[in-house]
Amino acid sequence: MNNIKIWRLLPFVIFTLLVFFFWRGLSLDPKKLPSVQLGQALPDFRLPLLNDPGKDLTPANLRGRVALLNVWASWCAACVDEQGFLMKLAGQGVPLFGLNYKDDPEQARAWLTEWGNPYQMIGSDAAGKVAIDLGVYGAPETFLLDARGVIRFRHVGVLDDVSWTRDFLPRIRQLQEES
Repeated sequence: MNNIKIWRLLPFVIFTLLVFFFWRGLSLDPKKLPSVQLGQALPDFRLPLLNDPGKDLTPANLRGRVALLNVWASWCAACVDEQGFLMKLAGQGVPLFGLNYKDDPEQARAWLTEWGNPYQMIGSDAAGKVAIDLGVYGAPETFLLDARGVIRFRHVGVLDDVSWTRDFLPRIRQLQEES
């Protein structure tokens, strides 16, 4: 008899749990994704350079200065929105490195010809393994690295004047003061 009462309550309990999880998921900000890599050195990798496949991009290339590592792809519509701002940063001398994510190298090179190339070096991560190691959810994403190659900040989405001024500049100034 008691089992019958429990079975009658089961749909209500399941419905209540589903409502809770949906409500919780909708209250999360997708731009504030946690990253286990914060405070960690870049994972070890060796990627062929997009514009010079005979050479490689490694974490050593990004050390020695505060730098940005930007994850982008030619198939990424939001990357087009971001590109003008990245060109502006490159013109100001901001050390900017690219990680071309799950992209066809020919299409990526054509995209750079069309939109401009703000990067000092671009690693071709065709399989997406390095991006997975970094915890990348998609393009674009930008990582702020200190002079030792440690990830200090992660920005998900288009990098623009607002996020640059609010999120990056204060951290960059602090990292430069510390070195």
